[in-house]
Amino acid sequence: MDKSEVNINLWKRIAQISGIFAFVISIILIVNYAQYKRLDPVNTELINSLVERLNDNPSDSLLRDQIRTVDLLSRKAYFTNQWQVRTGGYLLLLSIAVLVIAIQIIKSNSTKELVIGENNDAFLEQKSARKWISISGVILVSIALLLAFFTHNDLSQEFTVASVEKSADPASGQTQVEEKQPVKEIKEAPVPTEELTLNADDKKVEQPNEVSNTQNHIVDKKPTKEVALEKEELIAEKVEGLTEFPSEIEILNNHPSFRGPGGNGISYRKNIPISWDATSGDNLVWKVEIPLHGYNSPIIWEDKIFVSGANSAQREVYCIDRNSGKILWTGEVKDIEGSPATSPEVTEDTGQAAPSLTTDGRRVYAIFANGDIIAFDMDGNRVWARNLGDPNNHYGHSSSLMLYQNVLIVQYDIKKAPKVMGLDFSTGETLWETPRNVKVSWASPVVVNTGNRTEVILFAEPSVDSYDPLTGKLNWSVDCTYGEVGPSVAYADGLVFAVNEYAKLVAIKTGENPEILWESTDYMSDVPSPVATEELMFMATSYGVYLCYDAKTGEILWEQENDNGFYSSPMMVEGKIYLMDMQGIMHIFEASREYVPLGDCPLGEDGMTTPAFADGKIYIRGNKHLFCFGK
Repeated sequence: MDKSEVNINLWKRIAQISGIFAFVISIILIVNYAQYKRLDPVNTELINSLVERLNDNPSDSLLRDQIRTVDLLSRKAYFTNQWQVRTGGYLLLLSIAVLVIAIQIIKSNSTKELVIGENNDAFLEQKSARKWISISGVILVSIALLLAFFTHNDLSQEFTVASVEKSADPASGQTQVEEKQPVKEIKEAPVPTEELTLNADDKKVEQPNEVSNTQNHIVDKKPTKEVALEKEELIAEKVEGLTEFPSEIEILNNHPSFRGPGGNGISYRKNIPISWDATSGDNLVWKVEIPLHGYNSPIIWEDKIFVSGANSAQREVYCIDRNSGKILWTGEVKDIEGSPATSPEVTEDTGQAAPSLTTDGRRVYAIFANGDIIAFDMDGNRVWARNLGDPNNHYGHSSSLMLYQNVLIVQYDIKKAPKVMGLDFSTGETLWETPRNVKVSWASPVVVNTGNRTEVILFAEPSVDSYDPLTGKLNWSVDCTYGEVGPSVAYADGLVFAVNEYAKLVAIKTGENPEILWESTDYMSDVPSPVATEELMFMATSYGVYLCYDAKTGEILWEQENDNGFYSSPMMVEGKIYLMDMQGIMHIFEASREYVPLGDCPLGEDGMTTPAFADGKIYIRGNKHLFCFGK
């Protein structure tokens, strides 16, 4: 047997194995699809029966824990199933490619009639039999590939849809969102501008300590009331004149980004109400309907509030008077070079306008799901606009914008060529661009001063990464996670807290040699971001649990269950935590080692955004309206 014959026989064997492998994978994918369509991974018979038992005996804590355990296993099985389907599809494509290559090589090197296998089986030598076997194989493989594609698409939205429909932990026993009563529209009610009042005795929990000279908030060095007094005196100072970019005082006096100054979940405003009811009008100052839908959270600079809205055809930025609720101007986002003709497909709970805006009091900046980014001045005049390229991902772009001095920071962790960019805030030109070796992320940048320097901290699989906000240079990176990342990080006293569902919660000690201080897998969040103090860390989950950890040890100090899930992130202000569930009920409790509830305040409509604060007022965006509450 010469060399060419040996090679032909080898490729015949490879073709045979590839064909059998493709056949087996196809059968497995078809069976997987049949099982998937027969079973509902969210409403399992076991969970529903346990929930019925819990309804009869709601005080049974053991049963409640059992439900949560079963639910967690079901959710983990979902991701396993998703991985199996995706991997199976790739293996099927690979086996087909190998089979085609092997057949072509055999054809090009053999003068004999093609027969896959070593034995010249009479049945396979018949032309008609080979024809029908080939046709059957192609049909089988095509069906398997289509079902793998459909299954992957269905699974990618299964728990998202279920979360929105249920808005609850299965252990709560509540399986549907309650129907909302109509809310009576309250007309514009001018509110007098209030002077800033400072009272050190209002502090009930240690606030972050020493003020840095950068955009973000604090360097945690000096604990206690002495630093709190210094910070209050600093915030109380008047800023005269308009500099190139805002000072620390200006930033702390406003709510310029998603989750407040630096995006860290802490506001320094005063006299925030802890009681309201939009349905009865209690403490409701005004509400206004936002023309286009969006899940971005309100931001505030002095007497102006900014939000955005969009659909597949329109994108708009709105400036709203903080005192009256009147829409002062609407900025249209159109005629941008490079903007795609059609908007990308997004899921219902992300939409076309999920990222929150940011502002420096000179301009306001917005980004949308199609990659359009734009800047308006404070009077609504367009300053610059560009398209950053398709932010392709399977939910829709949701990473909010962040400013540091003259740099507009954009976390662009997309499927192809993920990166973080620093744009010139006055022109939109790229100042720096740093490629990232990460997977798709929906988290937002957080800017903190860690003692010796200011850092912008990003989170995406597989790592938490720190960059220099002025140059984009990587400071440090810690591999610590896997899976899809939605929550942003929190920072306090030298620790970064990062969490994503179906992975783990980690506390990272920053410094020249950062390391994981502790980690936990008891509870994880897939959307809400955590918030932390020197001693405590607070977190919420989309399935309705919120809890408090010891920041230094990871010990769970207390946990609470809620009938509705959370997409909104907890905000800390005046030693209190404000946390809104998906039905628009704001849960207010003390930021302390023991759970001390202070109030549950209904919005009157569903909501998934994070509140913003000004002195004496809280501003909340629901699914239709923007609300202002205060005395």
